[in-house]
Amino acid sequence: MKMKTASPSLYKQRTPALGMTAESTGPMTLREAVPMPGIGLTIPVRAAKAKLSALLDLVAAGQDVTITSDGRPKAKLVKAEPRESGPVFQGMGDFLMSQPVHTGPTADELVREDRDSRGW
Repeated sequence: MKMKTASPSLYKQRTPALGMTAESTGPMTLREAVPMPGIGLTIPVRAAKAKLSALLDLVAAGQDVTITSDGRPKAKLVKAEPRESGPVFQGMGDFLMSQPVHTGPTADELVREDRDSRGW
């Protein structure tokens, strides 16, 4: 028995998300990203999840992007600036060696003195 195969035209052709095409050779464009006055470039959270790599490329290029949910701004992506590094932690050895030597009574002596004063 020979099985029938459906022709490709019967199936719905899958369209790229956000209008992206494989033919585009330039930087990725986001059709759902919309500039809003007072806020800047905005994109819905679902589109942001689907195209995070493209958003990161935009942000790395200096474009701030606001992510919205139900039409309200929820988060803002901004370019990360390298910050100055502080002193490198080398451990406690140098710090402890720089401290003065304790010359008072030992812990055993303090406990014994306390117990003797209470009459134990």
